[in-house]
Amino acid sequence: MTRLENTGHPPDSYYAATTALHAYPPLEGDAHTDVAIIGGGFTGLGAALELAQQGHSVTLLEAATLGSGATGRNGGQVHIGQRLDPETLTAQMGADAARQLWDMAMDARAHLQSLLDSGIDADFRPGILHSWHKPKFAAEDRAYADFIHDHYGYDQIRLLNKTEIANELGTPVYHGGIYDGGGGHLHPLKLALGMARKAHSAGARLHEHSPVQSITRTKSSIVLTTPSGHLTAQKLLICGNGYMQGLDSDIDRHVLPINNFILVTAPLDDPAILPNHYAAADSRFVVHYWRKTPDNRLLFGGGENYSPRFPDDIKGFVRKHMLKIYPQLERTPIDYGWGGTLAITLSRAPFVRELEKDVFVSAGYSGQGVALAPYFGKLLARAAMGDPKDIDLLSRLPVPAFFGGKLLRWPLQVAGLSYYALRDRF
Repeated sequence: MTRLENTGHPPDSYYAATTALHAYPPLEGDAHTDVAIIGGGFTGLGAALELAQQGHSVTLLEAATLGSGATGRNGGQVHIGQRLDPETLTAQMGADAARQLWDMAMDARAHLQSLLDSGIDADFRPGILHSWHKPKFAAEDRAYADFIHDHYGYDQIRLLNKTEIANELGTPVYHGGIYDGGGGHLHPLKLALGMARKAHSAGARLHEHSPVQSITRTKSSIVLTTPSGHLTAQKLLICGNGYMQGLDSDIDRHVLPINNFILVTAPLDDPAILPNHYAAADSRFVVHYWRKTPDNRLLFGGGENYSPRFPDDIKGFVRKHMLKIYPQLERTPIDYGWGGTLAITLSRAPFVRELEKDVFVSAGYSGQGVALAPYFGKLLARAAMGDPKDIDLLSRLPVPAFFGGKLLRWPLQVAGLSYYALRDRF
């Protein structure tokens, strides 16, 4: 698979159209820094902000423009917890480690709130719904709600029957669901660019249009080469998520990019759709997710592909999924439509670790990066500053390499993903 390059914010992006963009210069000539960061998304910006605020010299290199990868293209949904549920983590890692990971996820949620409270206006609204497209998912969600209530004291989840979920969503197609008051939704690009402004004000050097072409180790440093400069650093944080192919063979074995797609309608005239302005997602393997924007549009994500190319008609590609849930929007114009490349792992747990001495990575959030990624950037920064305990815990998460090696991992994984996507239909 040829890597899909990020060339900046997509031209038909609602997020870019509703955000004040700011340009940062490319790296020019030779520069030195304590910590170099590759990737200007949530993770890289979270690390840059923490390092700069702690007085360290930090330089971030972004191949395109800040926040223009998955960070500035996603559904903006804030989910609670780790990507793997606590029962699974308890079985795989033990009760103590599972509890530490739950507490870490709650710290990530609190960290996100602190960013919003610090003056970053990202249009946050509380509340998220998880709806069951088949009745069998009711037992799974009930067990999850009971587990985190009984073991962790989390009391923000409420179960909804078929009538209640229909009233919340404005559609009768789901069999029930849960409401999580700790989650919510926001404008992800506003959050990212707000983080960038804070990092820059604290002293971080941010460079756009500076793709890293090579990484060279010397006895005493790490040298990053870009088209117009060289950056010498003592430590390196690799935070490119779905745009890192070719930078490190270990990352390539564990992190796989896939594409997902979103549309945004014209302003709605149906007050029954999401009357309480919660975000929503469903139980499909290829999940549908949606929410209303502050200007009363429906932002709807659905469908993915596993090729270097996006569909020629993204709006039409996503619209067919939207109409299965909201057929009443048949005549509603679609004003925006775009795609983005995120990253998954085989187990869906994030790939976070020290790859080699003084080189760290965090990637593969598998759709749950809005709450986790900014905080995991902060944890990478702490590891670079000599406190690796949280990264050591995350490195214990089960993240096996993809099957098939460099040549076959892509077609094998596509076959597996296509099988599970097919199961959604039956």
